Amino acid sequence: MKALVFAAGLGERMRPLTDTTPKPLLDAGGKPLIAWHLEKLAAAGVRDVAINTSWLAPQFPLMLGDGSRWGLRLHYSHEGDTPLETGGGMLHALPLLGDEPFIAVNGDVWCDYDFARLPQAPEGDAWLVLVDNPGHHPRGDFALDAEGRVHADGAPRLTFSGIGVYRPALLRDWRDAIGDAHGADAHPARFKLAPLLRAAMARGMASGEHHRGRWTDVGTPQRLQALSREIAADA
Repeated sequence: MKALVFAAGLGERMRPLTDTTPKPLLDAGGKPLIAWHLEKLAAAGVRDVAINTSWLAPQFPLMLGDGSRWGLRLHYSHEGDTPLETGGGMLHALPLLGDEPFIAVNGDVWCDYDFARLPQAPEGDAWLVLVDNPGHHPRGDFALDAEGRVHADGAPRLTFSGIGVYRPALLRDWRDAIGDAHGADAHPARFKLAPLLRAAMARGMASGEHHRGRWTDVGTPQRLQALSREIAADA
């Protein structure tokens, strides 16, 4: 399988740290946050990884190189000065990902989930790793039923971890899914992934798993500090 790591965001909530360093390159327990993902992807047998970039984009190849230190081949999908959001970023990177199912991971999360558990051939168009709702997101995102189907509505609700497996078909009707959302008419198009996921759920084409292990959305400097302390305590 190939993989995509979302790394193009501005990291506005992480300022002033992200004024000079992209959020996925911030140190988390002695290595760049994105390096935790690259290690896990390599351990799961992935060899080609696309990284979408925008804010402070030149820093990524300078710090990560071509990926050979992890046994990977890194391909940079530069989006220009304005990030394309998760949906637009995935669409823009699709030529690097091919026609088969691929893994996509948010570059600003940390999780102990074993990527080798991810399905190589998901039944539908999207397969999501869901986690318990953190204190800063108590309402969650989606519901997971007993058969492993993910729904936009229902209970109990869980939070999308930012880790998933997708078929390129998820993007086939992206225009219908997002309608006239802001950025839809930009070139390249700029839009979020969530409407496409909800459309897949409505078709019964989204499934997933509840991961009960450790997960952190590294959205603030305080959460980054807490994560680094946890990693150091495990060492």
